[in-house]
Amino acid sequence: MSSASLVEEVRELAARLGAHEALVRVARELFEELANPFEGCRRVLCVQPHPDDCEYGAGATLADLADEGVEITYLTLTDGSRGTLDPGVEPRQLTEVRRREQERAARIIGVKRLVWLDYPDGELSYSAEVRRRILGVVRGERPDVVIAPDPWLMYEAHPDHRLGGLLTLEAVMFSPLPLFDRGSPPHSVKVVMLYYTARPNYIRPVDRTFERKLEALKAHESQFASTWQTFKLYLEVIAAAYGGQVGSRYAEAFRVIPAVLLHASALSQLV
Repeated sequence: MSSASLVEEVRELAARLGAHEALVRVARELFEELANPFEGCRRVLCVQPHPDDCEYGAGATLADLADEGVEITYLTLTDGSRGTLDPGVEPRQLTEVRRREQERAARIIGVKRLVWLDYPDGELSYSAEVRRRILGVVRGERPDVVIAPDPWLMYEAHPDHRLGGLLTLEAVMFSPLPLFDRGSPPHSVKVVMLYYTARPNYIRPVDRTFERKLEALKAHESQFASTWQTFKLYLEVIAAAYGGQVGSRYAEAFRVIPAVLLHASALSQLV
């Protein structure tokens, strides 16, 4: 479609449906990755504030991708050293336990590479230094798709989740720009996908791998052993709701944003 034709299409749609709906429809024509963000994907970087978040937010999807031969790397931002209700556990001990649990869970999903930044749990700072380290991993791993928690989830109280998601998006935005951190070669990410989102625009059926997600999460015994049946039911209810929407038994939901829309574009909110 020519530029002139696209402009006329938008004008005609806006006259009938309003500007918002016109831009939504045209954006979906322009960005085919909204319908299939993993088309041609060879590498995925999944960023998690703590051990277990990648499995919790996207485990069945990641297992599906691993089975298809996609290379998946986990980037864990904090050490998970305070994620317990047991006052008798020492932070250093919990860090070691959670690292072992994450290694087991990753093997179940099919993830072979784990990168750790080891910031103290609950103390991830909004800083250029943290963003620079995430940027270094993005450029080093060179993923087609980056998956991270939605930093704009309303009522999310954990700062590691809010700041981890935001810093990841900033790192993806800066990654193609060679004058940001000259110590690593630029890399352009095609798509970012946000888990823990209340505004999904991509729902992926995961009937085949949902049980594997549960198995991987069960490996995080320090987090879920005492409440497993309740937590499992919660996961099943959420996945069943999204699955029902797309005609499957279970599904996972994400907010997909083409990386080129991460700066100065209202389309990132409209797509």
